Amino acid sequence: MCFNSCNCLGKSKGFEARTIYIGKSTELNRHRYPKNVVRNQKYSIFTFIPIVLFQQFAVFLNLYFLVMALSQFIPSIRIGLLYTYWAPLAFVITVTMLREAYDDFKRYLRDKELNSQLYKILTYDGIRMVPSSQLKVSDVIIIEKNQRVPADIVLLKTSEKSGTCFIRTDQLDGETDWKLRVAVSTTQNSEKISDLLDIGAQIYAEKPQLRINAFEGIFIRNDAEKTQEPLSIENTLWSNTVLASGTAYGAIIYTGCETRSVMNTSKPSNKIGLLDEEINNLTKLLFTAVVLLSLVMVALKGFHGPWYRYLFRFILLFSYIIPISLRVNIDMAKTVYSWFIQHDKEIPNTLVRSSTMSEEMGRISYMLSDKTGTLTQNEMVFKRLHLGTVSFGSDSMDEIMHHLLISFRQQTPNKNQPMIMRRTIVTRIRDAIEALALCHNVTPVYEANMAEILNKPVDEMGEEVKDLRVTYQASSPDEIALVSWTESIGLTLIKRDLNSMLLRGPQNELLEYDILQLFPFTSETKRMGIIIKDKQTDEIVFFLKGADTVMQSIVQYNDWLNEECSNMAREGLRTLVVAKKILSQEQYLEFEQRLTKAKLSIQDRNQKIQNAIESLEKDLELLCLTGVEDKLQTNVRTTLETLRNAGVKIWMLTGDKLETATCIAKSSKLVSRDQDIYTFKPIESRDDARNEMNNFRRKVDTALVILGESLETVLKFYEQEFIEIVVNCPAVVVCRCSPTQKAQVVHLLKKYAKGRILAIGDGGNDVSMIQAAHVGVGIQGKEGVQASLAADFSITQFSHVARLILVHGRNSYKRSASLSQFVMHRGLIISIIQAIFSSVFYYASISLYQGFLLVGYATVYTMFPVFSLVLDKDVSPQIALTYPELYKELTKGRSLSYKTFLLWVLISIYQGAAIIYGSLLLFEQDFNHIVAITFTALILTELLMVGLTVRSWHFLMIVAMMLSLICYIFSLLIFRDFFDAEFIQSIEFGWKVIVITLVSCLPLYILKCIRIKFSPPNYAKLMQSHGK
Repeated sequence: MCFNSCNCLGKSKGFEARTIYIGKSTELNRHRYPKNVVRNQKYSIFTFIPIVLFQQFAVFLNLYFLVMALSQFIPSIRIGLLYTYWAPLAFVITVTMLREAYDDFKRYLRDKELNSQLYKILTYDGIRMVPSSQLKVSDVIIIEKNQRVPADIVLLKTSEKSGTCFIRTDQLDGETDWKLRVAVSTTQNSEKISDLLDIGAQIYAEKPQLRINAFEGIFIRNDAEKTQEPLSIENTLWSNTVLASGTAYGAIIYTGCETRSVMNTSKPSNKIGLLDEEINNLTKLLFTAVVLLSLVMVALKGFHGPWYRYLFRFILLFSYIIPISLRVNIDMAKTVYSWFIQHDKEIPNTLVRSSTMSEEMGRISYMLSDKTGTLTQNEMVFKRLHLGTVSFGSDSMDEIMHHLLISFRQQTPNKNQPMIMRRTIVTRIRDAIEALALCHNVTPVYEANMAEILNKPVDEMGEEVKDLRVTYQASSPDEIALVSWTESIGLTLIKRDLNSMLLRGPQNELLEYDILQLFPFTSETKRMGIIIKDKQTDEIVFFLKGADTVMQSIVQYNDWLNEECSNMAREGLRTLVVAKKILSQEQYLEFEQRLTKAKLSIQDRNQKIQNAIESLEKDLELLCLTGVEDKLQTNVRTTLETLRNAGVKIWMLTGDKLETATCIAKSSKLVSRDQDIYTFKPIESRDDARNEMNNFRRKVDTALVILGESLETVLKFYEQEFIEIVVNCPAVVVCRCSPTQKAQVVHLLKKYAKGRILAIGDGGNDVSMIQAAHVGVGIQGKEGVQASLAADFSITQFSHVARLILVHGRNSYKRSASLSQFVMHRGLIISIIQAIFSSVFYYASISLYQGFLLVGYATVYTMFPVFSLVLDKDVSPQIALTYPELYKELTKGRSLSYKTFLLWVLISIYQGAAIIYGSLLLFEQDFNHIVAITFTALILTELLMVGLTVRSWHFLMIVAMMLSLICYIFSLLIFRDFFDAEFIQSIEFGWKVIVITLVSCLPLYILKCIRIKFSPPNYAKLMQSHGK
């Protein structure tokens, strides 16, 4: 989404922090903030025609034909009717303008719909409705359930007593899980809605930032209470999120281009396919040929008189060497390829978001893949619980349930009471399970009719609670897996709000806990914590769970954690270390004071908060180590093996730990059985980097595993040398890799490696990588739709990428290569005929074919048969997937190269010469009929050449050829100005035209048969062996 506001244009020096007076946008908010207008349109009524025309004539092909068409207004160099040049150009430009106008009109309608959406705002005169475009900073807005948030707001009050609400953020960060948001406590307690305006409050908000997961601000109340409250991300609703529950009241702090949504919207670079670049180069080569041929004709005629006029006339005569229809045919073909992909029943629900990239999939050399949600299902299943002295797996869950049940039956008022050994094991199991059931950010979701029951005091809840079935929402599937597991063994989370949690024990007893503090997981800390108060015992406990790399230094000394983490990682399990610390009332109050002081800081607030939390994170008791399995996607092993056999080098870029990434690489067959794995040691200096590179250089057929930090260090000193080494690896795994590093790897491969790059992922952290690659593929997964929306192609599961590349990529590239070269051949052959005609008749710059014949030649007479080449295929989909080795040939680009282009030039020269010289020889006495003779032979030759090019026939090809032939025969009878009806009906005309056509085509057919007989291509051998 994009906002257009004049206020944003002059902000080159950066944004500024602000103090906002709630409800007083005109009186006290003197700063002029941007309008809250959505504008995605590319054009206005006044700029549409100039901009579109400029863009079109910036293309060399269109500019060339514009000059040619304009020259026809000069009588001295005019060589034909105006419409022969203007009609094709006007058609191409008109089609493009209509498409642009249609797309921009749709953008206008979407913008209008968003800008005109009505929202309630609270004013001193009551509630009134205003359109989204008229919302201003400091307005108090009322948002209902399932309503889009139109601007960035601070949450002041909700309809829930707890002051919480849920939002959906999939359009902002790509995550499908609901997020919990909390209202400012001092305004949540207001009895009347009008109090939000009467308290004279103000909000200090940081300057607009890119960070969508962080916010710093202060809420200041200026009435009798005169309180201050720190604001964080939990108190905000960003633009383009959707309110998922209740009603919310908030103060607008950012509008328009200053919202987080707009600031994080980057305009992706326009991708140009390699085939399009190759065609553009060949077009320039054809232009050079036109100029040289014209110079030769003028030189042979002699540089006397107005020779420059003759030169320009010859350039006009030979302008059909550069076919203006080439670009139209290729663009239409891309649309057809998109239709084929989206209607392929073998890869259902596949979407093509960029039709220009279909041919690129036929040239892929590298595939860069995410791991979680891409190679794996992002479906977490709890597999192992390790307590140090004992480990419980999937087959021993009944034993855990038994121990948990015993612990609740034997529960004593004092949990610290000494117990016998058996009791100690039971207690440790209970402590571990209790920690997993409490230390998380999971929220239970249940039917609406249960809300009233769960809002009652615990002692008033009925029997319905004992049989309550809940589902869970969380930002991480790992947390859902853990809480679901605790439910399966008897300890169930049934209620959670901002300040409390309610668990149901194995004997249906209800356990109450107060939430005193919550420290969410971040990618920087790699851990999350919670401080709770057990209402049964009044005990205050600090629970903490996180990655082993950070928890190792936090927990008490032990001799088993590192070893067991490595063991689980080798099994492909994701590990979490869980620990706790019991706090006294005095310890907690002291910590609370430090934390509150840090939250009220304006400078370095986040660092001060983190320092306060870290003061607690010392000498924690290690409770357990958990192992969660991320299941592989369906047919991942088969797909990766197929792509590897096709010559595609596959790199896995993941944020996971080294051991887990290595395990998934082996289990998914990313690394084949006969390949070794070399793991780069942690690198901190130039010498370390050089030594590791030298060690790896000696390895043969070895996959590389490297940490993101080590990669960054190596690239700092030996960027080019390192990439040149690893591009030859059969597989590369980069673990602990950030989103920025993923994109950096793509750019480095594009810079130093030959070949096209495909990037595939399913989460918002993969978007930069997807957009940077030549071809981006997004998977609609559990991490949301952001990757899918940013990609060129959207698929529903990883295994579909094999068919996308090996079948559709192959067909698209092969078809476009044949189509483009045939269209060039069509222009070359008629220009060769014109050149020979002019040379025979004393280098006269006179057009052989006039008016409609020139227009009809590239349209009704040959367009349908030539375009039907988009239905051609050299091998069936089954063979392409069964023998992926066939794909290796495509990456060499031999289907469209200077060699094949030269071959088609020679064919055009031969056929053009055969037609014109054959006509002169056989019709020596009927020279006045040369137009009818040569043009008929030319049309028949083109139709036969289509048949020569086709590798597998489709009934529509035959229909197209018959239709074109009928149109031409019909034209012979209608256009008496060009054809003598009596002459063309003679037998002599018929057999001599057939002879000329055979002379131009038969040798090529014979050569093709000889080649197929004695040196058939690989695909032909396979088709024969399969009886196709």
